[in-house]
Amino acid sequence: MSFSSKVKAEIAQVFGKDSHCRNESKSDIIDTLDDKRAYVRTAFMSAGSVNGPGKAYHLEFTANDKRHCLELSELLREFSLSPKSVSRKGKFIVYFKDGDQIAEVLNIIGAHKSLLEFENNRAEKDVGNSINRIANCETANIDKSILAAIKQIEDIKIIVAGMGLDALDVQLHECAVLRLNNPELNLAEIGQKLSPPIGKSGVNHRFRRIAEIAAEIAHT
Repeated sequence: MSFSSKVKAEIAQVFGKDSHCRNESKSDIIDTLDDKRAYVRTAFMSAGSVNGPGKAYHLEFTANDKRHCLELSELLREFSLSPKSVSRKGKFIVYFKDGDQIAEVLNIIGAHKSLLEFENNRAEKDVGNSINRIANCETANIDKSILAAIKQIEDIKIIVAGMGLDALDVQLHECAVLRLNNPELNLAEIGQKLSPPIGKSGVNHRFRRIAEIAAEIAHT
């Protein structure tokens, strides 16, 4: 679903550079979930930005008046998001600094290619942080464990961006969540945390299946 050119122009006035914005409330043009997504998408295309790789996570919308800033924040909360707002040089900013919430905004506006790139870059950053934590642990075969964890986390992040973890079956989903939350654990330790617990070979089999799914997404 997409708005007409006239409605897009009205939203652009609210969130763009034109300070003489119209007085329409979002409730005047939004009826459905598709409308809400289109409203957020048009607002972002008119006056939104997201930081590139290597910088701190930050996505923002700029509104021309406080009322529309509050309305956009309210709308984003309907998607279970937690936007923050601030005034800056006469403008009103709605922003996010949490990586998961930024990823969800990109998903809402249909920027799936950007979402995949964002998740890949985030995976590399998160893996780097995980390696620093792992380096402080006395673990046998730590180099091999790190390489395996890096690959597994990269695969999981690709699945998150491409289809979402909820699309995985229960066994793969449980394994993926455990790996994301415990990058320092080896396969045997992850197996012991599963319900019911399974052996190292069983965990390895699940991660092979996760890798296959990630490869399929990456090549589509």
